[in-house]
Amino acid sequence: MQKRIAIKNHLQEIQLTAHRCVAMLIIMLILIALLITRLGFLQLTKHDLYTTLSKKNWLDLIPTEPTRGLIYDRNGVLLAENIPVFSLDIIPEKNKNISQVLTDIGKIIPLNDTEIAQFQKELKQHRRFDEIPLKLRLTEAEVARFYENQYRFPSALIKARLIRHYPLGATFSHVLGYVGRINLEELKVIDPSNYSATNYIGKIGIEKFYEDDLHGTVGYQQAETDASGQPVRILKQIKPLPGKSLYLTLDSRLQLIAEQALQGQSGAVVVIQPATGQILAMVSEPTFDPNLFVAGISSQDFQQLQQAPNKPLYNRTLRGLYPLASTIKPYIALQGLDSGNTTPDFTIFDPGWYQLPNKEHQYHDWKFHGHGTVNLNHALTSSCDTYFFALGHKMGIHLIDDILDRFGFGELTGIDMGEEVPGIIASPSWKRRAKGTGWYEGDTINSSIGQGFMQGTPLQFAQGIATMANRGKRFAPHLLLTEQDAGKPPQPQSATELEPVNLNNNDNWKIVIAALQNVFISNQGTGYAHYGHDMPYTIAGKTGTAQVYSIKHRDEDGKSEKQDKLPEGLRDHSLFVAFAPVDNPQIAIAVIAEHSTSAPAIARKILDYYLIGPAPIKVVPSTKEEDTKNAIR
Repeated sequence: MQKRIAIKNHLQEIQLTAHRCVAMLIIMLILIALLITRLGFLQLTKHDLYTTLSKKNWLDLIPTEPTRGLIYDRNGVLLAENIPVFSLDIIPEKNKNISQVLTDIGKIIPLNDTEIAQFQKELKQHRRFDEIPLKLRLTEAEVARFYENQYRFPSALIKARLIRHYPLGATFSHVLGYVGRINLEELKVIDPSNYSATNYIGKIGIEKFYEDDLHGTVGYQQAETDASGQPVRILKQIKPLPGKSLYLTLDSRLQLIAEQALQGQSGAVVVIQPATGQILAMVSEPTFDPNLFVAGISSQDFQQLQQAPNKPLYNRTLRGLYPLASTIKPYIALQGLDSGNTTPDFTIFDPGWYQLPNKEHQYHDWKFHGHGTVNLNHALTSSCDTYFFALGHKMGIHLIDDILDRFGFGELTGIDMGEEVPGIIASPSWKRRAKGTGWYEGDTINSSIGQGFMQGTPLQFAQGIATMANRGKRFAPHLLLTEQDAGKPPQPQSATELEPVNLNNNDNWKIVIAALQNVFISNQGTGYAHYGHDMPYTIAGKTGTAQVYSIKHRDEDGKSEKQDKLPEGLRDHSLFVAFAPVDNPQIAIAVIAEHSTSAPAIARKILDYYLIGPAPIKVVPSTKEEDTKNAIR
């Protein structure tokens, strides 16, 4: 039987197809509506957001480093400048294998261990998309070799930048300080946005104290970049503001004279203008070349500087602590007169020693047989210890401390450098804290001639004698003369007046200063040998000898033992403080010559230059980094 074949229901199929088409159309309309709604949302509501995001795909905001401010002396001599160099920078984000990059670059451009170590250190401190200097001061040949191979190093680039340079090298190193690469501790305190393009910061001295003024304000460039992230063109620019130029109170020629007068021996010189507190010269010897630190000093060279026996990195002017020695005697005399514990006519007999009542111990004068009958003028002129033993014992330690405190000893001067130490005014309370013992009469005796525990810095010595020159008027010592923004007139800095030293009787100033002048014009004066024969100007001051090593045996000349027979490190320090001219002081000076007797002779050369006239000076600018051994002078 033949099988029946079903006939298709075309009408039903047409209806099914139509229903399906309508359903698909509805779905498509819904999807189109959703798409239009989404597009409208993105185009209208989120327009600003996605416009910004799209720009980030082809725009980059590049910070621009400001030019560091220059530093000059008072006469416009350039002390710190910026010189152009080529540096090789690495952007870590563009290469994951930095170690391999350094190895490959080292095959075409020599890299020393210090440069690699410094780069690795900065790699931990910066963001991965920052440009981190690998090598500074590339030669023209090194630049050419890199450009030939640049296609191999997408993460490296040659960049022209300005780097700090000190034209006079070591001469101003302790005052100016130096700049160096920013470390982790400094990153915690600086403004990261303002230092986003800066790798260097002031480390010590003027460079550190005036960092905010010298650095300037960062700028920005909005750059169009290609697919590799390299800038194609600059679309918008905010120029950086350069740092201020600073003019210091220092006189570079006087600084050089003072440096040459020290003749390479360890010591310090501070010269102040009494009427303003301006520092005219500030020398600490030995010194170092600050240019060694700018690009990064090697560990070996730095250890050599640190371990040098004469301590070239040690700023003696601010941190060196020396016994006040006989330079304390003018202040003791002034306090003795003003407190009524002595008079100009009061005399004692000096047999060469002083003895406390009911005590057997003798405190010896520097002159073995003594000075005979001595009044205050004679005591200051010939630096009679016995007179001041007696006066100090009579006054007591509290009056001694009082006058030293009023002249600024035992406290920071506030100079615009930082780093200074306050020194020590010894007192019963200080001794209990520092030594854990009580105060004895013998401590007062030693303090009355500046020995024992009394200590001060060369800057304090200079400030003290400048106050004496001003008859009690005091100014804060400072180094900034004027500062200047680019394109604007200089802004002079005014002197800061401190609390004066007021006396009950102002005639006492005349009495003490007359005796200090007698130090140089009397043949009994301790300064007569260097000044008394041909003085073209008037001068008042005091010499001093700070004992380094105590020797009990004495000869008839009053010397404990011939100093030249002792090892150099055990010889006494020579101190000198003075001001001139006496009636109209233009200069006050403090000199410390370590393990030497030459402080008066050193001061004479400086005073003669300033008050009489210049002699020829050979200035040899530092144009390159010297060997570290030659940098220590």
